[in-house]
Amino acid sequence: MSMSPYHSPVSPVAAGLSCRCPRCGKGLLFKGFLDIAPKCESCGLDYGFIDAGDGPAVFVILIAGFVVVALAFWVEATWRPPLWVHALLWIPAILVATLGLLRPLKATLIAFQFRNKAAEGRLEQRSGE
Repeated sequence: MSMSPYHSPVSPVAAGLSCRCPRCGKGLLFKGFLDIAPKCESCGLDYGFIDAGDGPAVFVILIAGFVVVALAFWVEATWRPPLWVHALLWIPAILVATLGLLRPLKATLIAFQFRNKAAEGRLEQRSGE
């Protein structure tokens, strides 16, 4: 029988979007903007398993790029503003969209990694061969 305390299941999406611990949903996941804390201050979960890799950046590029480029095409087709207006609109939009999405998407991918017990692949060692 396991002696670890029971934690009711937390939605990975809710934990991710709030940037909270994937196990208890209460402790903070980050100690900086994108730096992961060593462990949860609420339930003590060791965050050593976390390896989000480039996944969050890829999703941010795809989502923010699609939205900003679609809006830029729409503005160009509708009003045909000069290039400086495009620069004035889309440079801040890209910064806000990418920086605003990066942290919650990274936390959500970490929460799904925890829920699905995702880990680095390992080869089995067969005994007797």
